[in-house]
Amino acid sequence: MELFLTGKILKPRGLKGEVKVELITDFPHHFVKRKQFFVGVSPSSVVCMQVTKAALHGGFAWLFFEGIDTFEQATTLVGFSLFITEEELAPQPENHVYRHEIVGMRVVDGNGKLFGTVTDIFNMPAHDVYEVQVEGKTVLLPAIEAFVESFELASKTIVMSRCWEFL
Repeated sequence: MELFLTGKILKPRGLKGEVKVELITDFPHHFVKRKQFFVGVSPSSVVCMQVTKAALHGGFAWLFFEGIDTFEQATTLVGFSLFITEEELAPQPENHVYRHEIVGMRVVDGNGKLFGTVTDIFNMPAHDVYEVQVEGKTVLLPAIEAFVESFELASKTIVMSRCWEFL
């Protein structure tokens, strides 16, 4: 079973086991409707946990899990990631791709010249940023329409205009 990252537990809140979760999704309202997550350090070491209560506030999710009823128990979850199965992924709108599909994609300029490979995506307040490896260097590219021309899933390629400006 392949699992996909959708959030990271940041810290406990209150005395009743609530946790603050960084959202790694384009669909936060789908996130808080989920009744379970696979929770663990990595996809290979997870346990299925049931959500008893969920809310969105301030750009974060706030969750209660079944069996996590104290601050101390919630503290043990800090640093863990939340995963879902492929079947649970929200349908993508046309011309959109999942975050996990972007990592590993080649970045080319408008003329098809190879720029580099996406190695990570950072959630920033204004927009996402792609971390791209370019000839041994790390370059950060804004993931905005002004730069991203298209995603070509078949060839695992992102066409980005003006990428050379960031070297």
